[in-house]
Amino acid sequence: MTIPPDTKDWTWVLERPCAECGFDASVVDLADIPGLVRANAGAWPSVLARPDVRVRPNDHTWSALEYAAHVRDVFRLFEVRLALMLAENGPQFANWNQDETAGAERYNEQDPMRVADELTDAAASVADAFTVVPGDALERTGRRGDGAVFTVTTLGRYFVHDPVHHLHDVGGATG
Repeated sequence: MTIPPDTKDWTWVLERPCAECGFDASVVDLADIPGLVRANAGAWPSVLARPDVRVRPNDHTWSALEYAAHVRDVFRLFEVRLALMLAENGPQFANWNQDETAGAERYNEQDPMRVADELTDAAASVADAFTVVPGDALERTGRRGDGAVFTVTTLGRYFVHDPVHHLHDVGGATG
């Protein structure tokens, strides 16, 4: 994913439509997130059934399988982060290097149909977690190791852009 050149931080995701995928997280209500996640998850099985699922378009771009495994792990990671924010005051999230994880977990060697099942399960779980966030918890905070601070609302908006963007990256479609 390319960050627009006019900014060096992540907040652009929350402020305006993504120049690459067109998703506008700034208009997403927390109540929208479960449906967006479920729709996104529903599109991945057809992507993972493609015969070229392991093919990287170039040396710097993941294959569709790698993107799907990453999205599965994003669903899992953000469910953990949301739970921490709801259980603790201002937790600091463990660092996560997505590229290191992709290599260590051998994303491109995983079984695509298993990834599809795991992605679908992880999506359902994180969607359920966002569904039951109490209204009085929306401003609870958590922070990444780099100092970025999120509220439950901004975490959800930031999070949901990732799977939408990666589905766009692999030419998948929702609906």
